[in-house]
Amino acid sequence: MIPPLVLGSTSRYRAELLRRIHEDFAQDAPGVDECHHPGEAPGDRALRLAIAKAEAVAARHPGALVIGSDQVAELDGTPLDKPGSAERAREQLRRSSGRTVQFHTALCLLDARDGTRQQHVDVTRAVFRPLSDPEIERYVAREQPLDCAGSFRCEALGISLFERIETDDPTALVGLPLIALARLLRRAGLALP
Repeated sequence: MIPPLVLGSTSRYRAELLRRIHEDFAQDAPGVDECHHPGEAPGDRALRLAIAKAEAVAARHPGALVIGSDQVAELDGTPLDKPGSAERAREQLRRSSGRTVQFHTALCLLDARDGTRQQHVDVTRAVFRPLSDPEIERYVAREQPLDCAGSFRCEALGISLFERIETDDPTALVGLPLIALARLLRRAGLALP
């Protein structure tokens, strides 16, 4: 018998992505502190948090397959967190203008029945075109990307900010690498498609 699937996130972006490959799942907020540890590499931070989210949710859903995911944006080794304000979003976009930002999107699939854990980290490189201050102002005013790492939404107007995106999985940049997730779910016994 296939266990229920639980997405350890309340993110509407991750839920929309997961619905592309599997419609029957629950969502549960992991309630994990997302602070970074001094000296922690962005990819390591993303994976640590994805695992912590899966473990926190699995403790409340002992018979489920639990998905934890986290994303850390990085510019020159420095994390770009969710801006939280229009001013910080504009500053992040000014710093990213004409440069490459790496996005580390980590995934953990935890089978709460026996503790089996599978994990994956995707690295996507977003190459920003040179952005003028008026372009940044218009973008932030229109999209309000205050809850997005890197201050943009690639699934919307944010795509206009780039010269190119280098990735093995285009869904990873939105926050849930579906190619890897489908592989992990099949290994756990879920029939996809």
